[in-house]
Amino acid sequence: MTIFSDEYFMQIAINQAKEAKEKGEIPVGAIVVANNQIIAKSHNLTELLHDVTAHAEIQAISAAANYLNAKYLKNCTLYVTLEPCQMCAGALYWSQISHIVCGAEDSKRGYRAFGGKLHPKTTIKYGVLEEECRNLMIEFFTKKRT
Repeated sequence: MTIFSDEYFMQIAINQAKEAKEKGEIPVGAIVVANNQIIAKSHNLTELLHDVTAHAEIQAISAAANYLNAKYLKNCTLYVTLEPCQMCAGALYWSQISHIVCGAEDSKRGYRAFGGKLHPKTTIKYGVLEEECRNLMIEFFTKKRT
């Protein structure tokens, strides 16, 4: 069995973020991996669904839980292009996900800016393909503001 790298999986999350961007959504993508297999892919859908809770992470948590037929995502890894917000961090806390790998940090709206916490057993890694993830956001908002 081939073992894929964090960069490999983050690139797939980036592809999801690009799908969001094409739909006019904020370009955040997420995937959930279990046993080296992608079990959920998602991106922001807040505009399309008219739902402020339809963030990429929330969509990924729901899809992964449905796939596993379980409410907890133990032994799973979330790859997300942007640091989760407070709401998503709360959902990730309750999902008991084992690992989170983030692309870009979000110093303004990320969960750490609000003193948020993750489940004590959850590990988090920052900076995987960070520049590409950050540039997607910069390009999106630059275009939106011009």
